Amino acid sequence: MYERFFGLRERPFDLAPDPRFLYLAKRHREALSHLRYGLSTPRGFTLLLGEAGTGKTTLVRTALEGIEHNVVECLLLSNPTLTRTEFIEFLAEGFKLSPESRVSKTRLLDELRTHLESRAERGHLTAIVVDEAQSLSYELLEEIRLLGNIEESSTKLLNVVLAGQPELAARLNDPMLRQLKQRVSLRCEIGPLDLADTAAYIAGRLRIAGGNPVEIFSREAVAAIHECARGLPRTINVVCDNTLIGGFAAQVRPVPRSIVLEVIRDFDLTANAADAAPASRDVEQPDAITEPDAAGPSQTEPEDRELDATYKRRRPFSFFSS
Repeated sequence: MYERFFGLRERPFDLAPDPRFLYLAKRHREALSHLRYGLSTPRGFTLLLGEAGTGKTTLVRTALEGIEHNVVECLLLSNPTLTRTEFIEFLAEGFKLSPESRVSKTRLLDELRTHLESRAERGHLTAIVVDEAQSLSYELLEEIRLLGNIEESSTKLLNVVLAGQPELAARLNDPMLRQLKQRVSLRCEIGPLDLADTAAYIAGRLRIAGGNPVEIFSREAVAAIHECARGLPRTINVVCDNTLIGGFAAQVRPVPRSIVLEVIRDFDLTANAADAAPASRDVEQPDAITEPDAAGPSQTEPEDRELDATYKRRRPFSFFSS
C-alpha cells in the first residue's frame, strides 16, 4: 500500500515474529544466548520472562532457527491451553510415538524415555519449548515438571524452555510449584526498549525493508512513537505501520510527529502518550533529522542528540540472521 511511496521493498512493521527483523538490545542479546545454550546443552529447564509485546516469541523462533536440527529435536507448543489428554496427544504426535501412546500415559512415558535415551546415546538432544507458558494450567505445569525428571545419573535427557509473561514467575513462587522452580537452571528476562534502542529498532526494520530511515520518519515522530509505545516492540510496530499509512494518505515524508499523534488518538493510546504532547514548534511540518550544522555547535538537548546519532547511523544495527 505505502511501500512504493516510501521506497520500501516490503512492509517493515508486520506483527509476524520474523527473525529477519529481530533487533537485539543488550537484554535481548543475553536472552537469546541463554535460549541457545539451554537448547544446545543438556541443561534441563530454562525460563524466559518478558511483558506482552517485548519480543519473546521472536526470540524463541530465532533460537529455534539457529539450532542444528539434525542434532536437536525440538517440539514447540505455542498454544498451551490444553487438557492433560490433549497434551499427551501432542507429545505422542510431536515425537512420532506409537498410536497407543496417545491414549495411555504409561505407554507414552515408556516410549518417550526409550526415545530420549536412544537420542542421547547418539549424542543428540531433545527439547520442548512452551510459548505463552503463563497460560499453562497447574496440572500441565506439574506434568512438564515430571517430564523433566526423565534423566540419567549424569545428564538430563529432556530440555524444557518456558517462555512467558511476568505472572509466570509469580506462579512459580506458589508453594505448589516450588519443585518446578527449583529445577530452573537458566533464567533470563527482557524488557521494553529505551529511546535509543527504539530509534535503532525502527531504523533497522526500515533498512531491512529497503528504506532510508531519515527520509521516512522525523526525529520528533520517532520520539513520540517511543513515548506512546513505552518501548514495547509490538506496539511500536502497530503505531509505525499506521503512521506510514497516514503519511502515505497525506503524501508527506518524512512523516511528522502530528501524524503519529493522530494514530495515538485513533488507537486510544493517549494515556501512554501523556509525555508525547506536541512541542511548541509547528509539528504540522515534517521535521526531518538533519546533519549537525557545521557552522557551530549543536544546540540540541542531550537526549535529542542521542536519538539523532542513533537514528542517522548508516552502519547496520545488531540483527541476528540464522
